[in-house]
Amino acid sequence: MKTHYTSKQKAQIVLEILKEERSITQIASKYGIHPNQLYKWKAQAVENLTGLFEEDCKDEKALKVEYDRQLKELYAEIGKLTTQLSWLKKIWHRTSCGVSAWHYWNGNRQNCPWWCKPSCWAYTAQACTTSRSDH
Repeated sequence: MKTHYTSKQKAQIVLEILKEERSITQIASKYGIHPNQLYKWKAQAVENLTGLFEEDCKDEKALKVEYDRQLKELYAEIGKLTTQLSWLKKIWHRTSCGVSAWHYWNGNRQNCPWWCKPSCWAYTAQACTTSRSDH
């Protein structure tokens, strides 16, 4: 009857081989495995050893790509908010009701609490130039 070894057991046996404290023949008799099988496992382990470190590099590269993507998104958001703020600063001092510029930017033109006339901001980016007494 064949004995099946788990990958963990195989790794422990191969590690024992790589330590070179015992010969492969001694290890083979200890576990009841043919020495040729142990040579195959050792060759597989050595062959795939570099793959362990390449995976780390792939993970690092993937993390760097994700980090760069998030960084670009955040800079884009900062740019958008800076543009909005600068526009609001420009328009705020020219509006008689002040709040209309904020409502214009947020698309809530109909609900200006200061009852700005639609002609005041007329769905364009022009500043409200009417005086407070006109409202």
